[in-house]
Amino acid sequence: MEISPEQVRKSILTLGKQQPNKVLSMCQDYLVKHPKLIVGHRVVILQTIELIVKTKIDDISYLKIKSIISLASDEMTRSKDVVPDWQQAASNILVAVGNKYINDIMEEILSKFQPGILPHFFVVQTLASLSESNVYGMVPFLNAILGTMLPMLGMAKQDNMKWVFSSALSHFSESILEYLANLDKAPDPTVRKDTFSSEIYAAYDILYCSWLQSRESKLRLTVAEAVGPMSHLMAHDKLEEQLPKLIPTILSLYKKNTEHYVISKSLCQVLDASVNMGSRVLETQIDSLLTTLNQQVRQSDSPLMAQYNAMLRELASNTFPDRLVMFVLQKLENSNERIRMGSLAVLRHLINSSTSIMESKKLLILASIRQPLADHSNKRVVQVISAMAHHGYLELEGGDLLVKFIIQHCALPDTYYVRQRPSDPEEVTNEALRSMCDNTLHLFTTTVGRLTDVLWPMLLYYLTPGQYSNATAPLCKSLTLLGTKKRASQEPNFNIDFNEHGRCLLGEGAPFTSRGHGAPSLSLLNVISPNIHPNAETLWEKEIPALLSYLEGKGPQLNDPGQNLSKIMSSTNYQGFWSWPHGSFQSFLYRCIGVTLQQCSNKEVVQKQLQEMLISARHNDAIERAGVAMGIGLCASSHLDATLAKLDDFGKSDAFKKASGIFSLLKDKNDLDVEKMKSTLILCYGYVALHAPEDQILSRIDSDILRSISKHFNTKDLTMKLSLIQSVGLIARAISTVVRNQGYMFVRKQELMGVMMVSVCHVYVLCCVVVRTVFYLLLFPQELYKDTFNALQELLRNILARDLSPDGLQSVFKHIEEWLSSGQGHERERAMNTTAHILEFYFNNLHVKNMVTFHNLGSLLGRLAPRCTDPNPLVRRAAIDCIYTLLYIQLRYEGFSLDYKDDSVERLITLRESMDNPDHSVLYKTCSELAKIISKRLPQQQLNTLIFMLIEGLVDSQSNCSRASSVLLNTLLKNRGMLEVLHIRLQMISEEQVKVSVAQSILILATQHLQTVINTLISYPLPFDSWSCEMWIALGADSKLASQIMEMLMEKLNIMVPYVDKKESMMRGGLTKVATSHPLAMTCALKEMMLNGQSQEAVVSLFPQLFSSLLVRLGSSVGVTLPKDINSSGTNRKSPTKLSAGFDVCGWVRRRHTLASTYCIIRHTGWSLLNHHVVTELMMMDVLMNNMMERISDPSCTVRMLAVRGLGNIAVGSPEKVHMEGGGEVLVVRGLGNIAVRSPEKVHMEGGWEVLVVRGLGNIAIGSPEKENDEIRCASIMLLGNLSKFGSGEPVFKDQIHNVLVSLLLHLSDPNLQVVKACKYAMRVCAPVVGSELITTMFQNHLHEDKSLHYGEFINDLTKYIVNFPGMLNFYHITVIQFFKSNWAEVRAGAAMFIGR
Repeated sequence: MEISPEQVRKSILTLGKQQPNKVLSMCQDYLVKHPKLIVGHRVVILQTIELIVKTKIDDISYLKIKSIISLASDEMTRSKDVVPDWQQAASNILVAVGNKYINDIMEEILSKFQPGILPHFFVVQTLASLSESNVYGMVPFLNAILGTMLPMLGMAKQDNMKWVFSSALSHFSESILEYLANLDKAPDPTVRKDTFSSEIYAAYDILYCSWLQSRESKLRLTVAEAVGPMSHLMAHDKLEEQLPKLIPTILSLYKKNTEHYVISKSLCQVLDASVNMGSRVLETQIDSLLTTLNQQVRQSDSPLMAQYNAMLRELASNTFPDRLVMFVLQKLENSNERIRMGSLAVLRHLINSSTSIMESKKLLILASIRQPLADHSNKRVVQVISAMAHHGYLELEGGDLLVKFIIQHCALPDTYYVRQRPSDPEEVTNEALRSMCDNTLHLFTTTVGRLTDVLWPMLLYYLTPGQYSNATAPLCKSLTLLGTKKRASQEPNFNIDFNEHGRCLLGEGAPFTSRGHGAPSLSLLNVISPNIHPNAETLWEKEIPALLSYLEGKGPQLNDPGQNLSKIMSSTNYQGFWSWPHGSFQSFLYRCIGVTLQQCSNKEVVQKQLQEMLISARHNDAIERAGVAMGIGLCASSHLDATLAKLDDFGKSDAFKKASGIFSLLKDKNDLDVEKMKSTLILCYGYVALHAPEDQILSRIDSDILRSISKHFNTKDLTMKLSLIQSVGLIARAISTVVRNQGYMFVRKQELMGVMMVSVCHVYVLCCVVVRTVFYLLLFPQELYKDTFNALQELLRNILARDLSPDGLQSVFKHIEEWLSSGQGHERERAMNTTAHILEFYFNNLHVKNMVTFHNLGSLLGRLAPRCTDPNPLVRRAAIDCIYTLLYIQLRYEGFSLDYKDDSVERLITLRESMDNPDHSVLYKTCSELAKIISKRLPQQQLNTLIFMLIEGLVDSQSNCSRASSVLLNTLLKNRGMLEVLHIRLQMISEEQVKVSVAQSILILATQHLQTVINTLISYPLPFDSWSCEMWIALGADSKLASQIMEMLMEKLNIMVPYVDKKESMMRGGLTKVATSHPLAMTCALKEMMLNGQSQEAVVSLFPQLFSSLLVRLGSSVGVTLPKDINSSGTNRKSPTKLSAGFDVCGWVRRRHTLASTYCIIRHTGWSLLNHHVVTELMMMDVLMNNMMERISDPSCTVRMLAVRGLGNIAVGSPEKVHMEGGGEVLVVRGLGNIAVRSPEKVHMEGGWEVLVVRGLGNIAIGSPEKENDEIRCASIMLLGNLSKFGSGEPVFKDQIHNVLVSLLLHLSDPNLQVVKACKYAMRVCAPVVGSELITTMFQNHLHEDKSLHYGEFINDLTKYIVNFPGMLNFYHITVIQFFKSNWAEVRAGAAMFIGR
């Protein structure tokens, strides 16, 4: 295990805390003994020393401290070059020791800080760090240090030295200022600022005049940073003199640098110094300062704002606050919004920090703030208003506009809706601004006591206008706090004479909308009840707390909360509610009016209000239509006859009359409006029947109610049909309740049943309408909600019972599925509960008689599974229940009985309990487990559909569910994958073109997930079926990919066990070799890939590795039997009984190289492999070469010739073997000669001669004359001569003779006499092949072994003939040059003579 330097440092530090002196000595000794230790290790040791010194300095001996100081100083300055990590680590040690032993440190440092000599970079850096870490210890030294440093500033030429001097001056100045600010703690309280003034000004002069103009931005910033604290130490007259130049220079730096913080900090310090000394120069600079600072304020982030605010405070507290305020207010009127935003930030700071100065300017500021109120970026405006509220601005004239501004922004609508995201992450959304204003209004109410009388009763007036409806919740909360305070203290202005409290009651129609305004509205009503009505206080104090507890989920369940609200409403006898524009609110108000009319005894008022309700209602709105019907039904409980009479009159009114003829073009209401009005009327009769007194209703059923609605039984309008169904249901409920107490014969029962059956014919169309209505409606009364929901479920059950099949289930589910991903939690909950109900009904009533495929299982699971992580816990649990039922439905279709329990499906019950945990990590882990269960039970045919449905779920409106889709998708692909889908699909494809496309898909999949694809295909059962083979063949189409796959397969083949020994049987004790399945599958895979012709390039490039691996594989298959389970595969597979018959991969490799001769295996296993570098890599060269040497004397001429070819290939595959020691080469050369002498007929066989010469002679004999072994040189040259008798007329041999001609000519002067004789023999015998009769005659006459030769004259004569071969002259020239480096002087001399001729 490798140990990191950090671990070493921690270990040494632990020991150092126990034994600091010993550990420090060891570290010091190690550094001294290893002066060349790498920098990284030195740094770790130095850092460790620093940490030990910091933590245990009191326990370290003084002698050890002295030695550590010496060590650190030496380490810091050993290298003249700057090595930051090393030298900084040493400097840090000196700083750590200097916190206690400052005198010793200064003695060491000042010894290296001598006048007239430019010090080391880190000496200055250490002084700067010491002044920061030990102010009281360093300041007494600074006067002397500054005196020594000043001459050095002029010597600094490099930017890094200028930088470190500037940084040191900055630290020195800040230390002096801190020392002077805390003289009571200082060791020398007599120190004064003027002690350092002259040195500081001299340094400032150099920094400002020279270094501040540098092109290096880092240096400029450091100089600017130093100028700030230095300005406090300069003499007042010097600073006053420099300010006109200094301030513009600093301001100009804003344009030259991006790091504005340093510049602003320095400018702030300069301004502070100038204000402290009462400078008048600032007045001349005020305009440029304000302009620049205003630009920076509107561009800067929050860290810089503190600096800008400090500068503004300095300017405001000086003698020109009026100019500053006027400047800011003028900028508020600028047409550029960004300029106004910057000015608002300045104004906010001025209001907060300069209270006394701003007191006389409040009205002016209030007047100027109106322009920014219309800006889009209102965050700054809200902040300014908040500051103004705390300083008494809102009580003044015009303050009400600022309160209105806050309330307007409390009512902002949402910026983004379902599936929308902000494009700009820094954008201030409506939600963020609205929340900010909510908090501001709350702060006004709770922390700014002076605003109580301003906000009460002003906020009440914002409750009634419709444009402030979204602000109802924060308004009611603030008013509740204010009202409670005033009511408790019995303040006179608590009592208000007003009638417009309707908005509060209106909010209870939909208490969870408009940001949950229900509970705050009720709380406010409870507080102001004494102001509403004399009868309200007692009743409301009883009813409202129960409703509040219900809304907050703390109290008991209420059967009908709307009834409680109606009681609250009825106590006021309030009647004017017809102007509200919101359907759901108006629906609730209609119910309230119905309850109010129950208490009213004035018949005329009842008639008037009923007429108003029917006329003013928006009949096109289904919610409002239902509200009108409910309200009129409630009224009928006390005024049945009057209500029926009014409904009859309304049904006969002109509003229901359709225009005819030419006047139809002028009609006010179209036919659609009339049908909607009729729907309202039909519903009204139903609710009248439901709420009418029991002793009166039966006599009215036939005579009034059914008579009025029966005329609409034959309508074709879907809305009217739905209203008829609802109305008949309500009538049936009313009758069933009454007949329990008194006898009644319902004579029109059969007629109504017939109407309902006819309506069921259109039930599939109505289903969508019913589901949409029930899911969308916010039905507040619990009893009514349950009844409506039960009716919906009953309707869906009846529809499903008519077609209890997968198609019937789908026809019902399609009306529900869109609600599963709704943005509203209650809609998703209702949709999921409804789905669970119909699935349970389907399962309990399912009778499988024939084998039917549950074909929509995948699509249903794809819709339901992502909901397992829904934000609503009830939806999560219901989703698990649905999946549980679906999987058991699938098991029923697979033939299992109704009471069968599957272990994997039963695990869903355990998972359901974990769904109560809201932790996302737990939910996603549960999703993964759910996917595994689904993967196990899902049929293969359904996988494709499920995957595509989950892909659609990736864009679900709920981010939790979209993440769940991705988890489910990943788990499914991991467990089942796409390859299985393609494998199944291949079995069904008959078109060849489609198969080609599928093959391309497999190839693409492999390029992206190669390892997974290979593992999956290898796992398919053996022998591979034809479709699996096609998939492997497809992978051979890309040579690069095929190469990778083959390498992977060979790598595994080389390490896997090819077979295992198993007992033959219990009766027999012998062992049988049984093949292992994975190597067998890989071998077959290689064969299938090689069937693809496009894999040839990959096979050729990997031939040596493939051949050796498969040769070993073939050898390890001898006598090995197949596994017993290999024949249990599908019908479309072969069933071999012998392993060798199951695959012949080596044969496939041979055929890829088109070698048709009978000795191809010998060629590959011998001479051909010697031509490849892989032989050397596998360390097979020596073994193969020895075998080739043995085969040279083989009785078979073919074997001998191939052996020689193999040895010739050594020069290519392993040239270093050509230089081997001993007589191997002699044997090779002699072997070549033996072949030529003993088997001349083989030399002439087709292709044999060229190969022998080029491979054998070319690679061995040609290079032999330069061998130091005389015997080798002689033998190779004699071989050349012996072979010449077979080379007559052969162009290959002729070229070869020309290639060695120069070598033979030069070795005529060889120091060995036998070599000279061999050259003469070879040249004389080979002369006819050269192609020149003159040269042949010359060789025949002069080159005799027993005669002497005058070499100079011979070469001189020969060159005259050689020029007749112009094409070879350049080659001869190059060859001769190579012999200039010969080992023998005679040969080098001959070469010089030859080239000179």
